[in-house]
Amino acid sequence: MDTRLSPESHLTTYPRFLLSALRQATDGSLAFYAWMILLTALALVGLNAWAHQTAEGMALTHMNDHVSWGLYIANFTFMVGLAAGGVMMVIPAYLYHDRDMHDAVIVGELLAIAAIVMCLLFVNVDLGRPDRFWHILPGVGRFNWPVSMLTWDVLVLSGYLLLNLHVCGYLLYSRFIGQAPSKRWYVPFVFLSIIWAISIHTVTAFLYCGLGGRPFWNTAILAPRFLASAFVTGPAFIIITLLILKKMTRGFVRGDGPVQTLISIMRITVLLNLFMVLSEVFTELYTGGSHTASAIYLYFGLHGHDGLVPWIWTAIALNITAALLLLTPAIRTRTPLLVLACAMTFVGVWIEKGMGLIVPGFIPSTLHEIVEYTPSLTEWKVTVGIWAAGLLVYTLALKIAAHVMRPAT
Repeated sequence: MDTRLSPESHLTTYPRFLLSALRQATDGSLAFYAWMILLTALALVGLNAWAHQTAEGMALTHMNDHVSWGLYIANFTFMVGLAAGGVMMVIPAYLYHDRDMHDAVIVGELLAIAAIVMCLLFVNVDLGRPDRFWHILPGVGRFNWPVSMLTWDVLVLSGYLLLNLHVCGYLLYSRFIGQAPSKRWYVPFVFLSIIWAISIHTVTAFLYCGLGGRPFWNTAILAPRFLASAFVTGPAFIIITLLILKKMTRGFVRGDGPVQTLISIMRITVLLNLFMVLSEVFTELYTGGSHTASAIYLYFGLHGHDGLVPWIWTAIALNITAALLLLTPAIRTRTPLLVLACAMTFVGVWIEKGMGLIVPGFIPSTLHEIVEYTPSLTEWKVTVGIWAAGLLVYTLALKIAAHVMRPAT
């Protein structure tokens, strides 16, 4: 007998689903409220800093004519990778039919949504004037498609956001009404999201390596390097999330299967990421020539300027230490050691892929001038505010999902 709801029933059931989600998003323990208050306060600090930046101009940042991309675009690049890394939950669950991953796959999908939201926010604050955002809207502004790589980036990021919203929304709604989700309404979109996740970071890499005047980015392995780092940071963040959910929720995350699978993935991807960085360093420094100036500045300093040297060596130390920790057998049973390894590799890749990639591309300039860049206090406030806003979205989404996906008692 067909027990599926009629279209008329959905008209009354869907509002109940939205009201239930809203109720769950605003109901929690004291620790939950403290966490949300902290994130809200940080987000408001960032909003205030951005308001001052909008009113007084980009002079409040330390970006200039020589270094026109700074902390905002560095975080944007990292966030695209974090969004793509969420697919590491989808691949084992659906391509390799890992049953343990099926209920936990929603965690990766929700991470992708929160990360794309932060991507859009970082692009917006980097524009200087938010009213200029309409220039990249199809049919409204001058989209310059398909010539401009930026328009491709807008398309793939927007499409990836819509894909994940559909998959998450459909799965949660199906669980809420107590029906098995129809595969034709989500499985094709799941497989499409795998391809789309690869495309969002590939297009972002092409955006950089297609700039001929920036030799530091003109490398054929930039896109593979981006993907390798994405498949490190995504699983690292998801592992920490799963450990927190297992402690804070009842029955949403069952067993250690998903965490163990992600550890196995990270053991490979963290080494692959280090290998690609080593390949870049060897190519840049061994061959020599004027085009290696940016790499020399990044790793050793150039003509007395060494602002980024502490950054990059900190990133390398963190990534190597995290790789060694992940390769130890004890990592599977010792949770504090696992959290430390995930946090170290997350921060290490954030530095290497952000400040260690974006800023050196502008130093020295095309006129061979060395103008160093250090983020201003305003930039740090705005960045912290966007991270807080993204974590707010992620926390609320996880809380709703944990309530809807919990097993019936």
